[in-house]
Amino acid sequence: MKDHRKIIYGVVTALLVMSPLFLNKYWVDVLNNVGLYAILGLSLNIIVGHAGLFNLGHAAFYAVGAYTAAILNTRFNIPVLWLLPLCALSAGLFAAIVMRPIIHLRGDYLCIVTIGLGEIVRIALINDVFGITGGANGIFGIDRPTIFGIAIRRPHEFYYLIWGFVAVAVFLFHRLENSRFGRALNYLREDEVAAEGSGINVAHYKLACFVIGAAWAGMVGVIFASKMTIISPESFSFWESVLIFTLILLGGSASIPGVILGALLIVGLPEVFRGIANARMLIFGGAMIAMMIFRTEGILPPRPRKYALSDDSSGESRA
Repeated sequence: MKDHRKIIYGVVTALLVMSPLFLNKYWVDVLNNVGLYAILGLSLNIIVGHAGLFNLGHAAFYAVGAYTAAILNTRFNIPVLWLLPLCALSAGLFAAIVMRPIIHLRGDYLCIVTIGLGEIVRIALINDVFGITGGANGIFGIDRPTIFGIAIRRPHEFYYLIWGFVAVAVFLFHRLENSRFGRALNYLREDEVAAEGSGINVAHYKLACFVIGAAWAGMVGVIFASKMTIISPESFSFWESVLIFTLILLGGSASIPGVILGALLIVGLPEVFRGIANARMLIFGGAMIAMMIFRTEGILPPRPRKYALSDDSSGESRA
């Protein structure tokens, strides 16, 4: 079974690498958007999937990264890709500041507060905070990213940048979910009281997963800003947070392949049915409802964890 999964993942990877060779610019750009939402989904998955915390304001952290990059690039001409770590830091720091007072909330209460947080950020951007966000018009003239002095402009060029970023995110989040930190988050998701009784600092781990997720969302904001060369508050609306949240539930909460598949279905599939624009959202909505009824764990749910048990008699371990 494990070998079959490796073959499937290898084939999917090969198809992704070769896709720009036989797709036109439009479909390559659709895959670029799928890649951006896949990274956003992975950044939210650590909060929703692994820690079990409802967050419908993730677009706020996405916006902080994008606007940080846009302001520093247009005002100080700092190359966009150089701003990735700084924007990750700014989004993570913002998450630490705003989430610390409310991290003790649970369930629907936390969800409602994060919705309010996302709307506060969007309205603050519309009202041109400190005169640097451009108000409702946003910020124009953001530079394209450059690698070794070569500007990335065409969809095919952005494709490898974005999906390379997806590959890095998959590797790091896979390592994270199999680490001690990832296991502690799973304990929180299953039983917060029992986790706290086992010595896990619940508030610390909750805040840490928000900071990590926000930092990755901030870096996606940098790529998005440089790809569009213009950003506005409407790009970070509540609907964006809903899309990211939905793709996790559809693909499989706490599942990395599920999140990527969810991004493909949420972002890419509607484009396939663009020819029947009047009915495509009806079809899509019906499919979503059917999924939530008949496969509540998502299309590709995570595999159950296996733990080694010590065999006292032989000194060996078994799964």
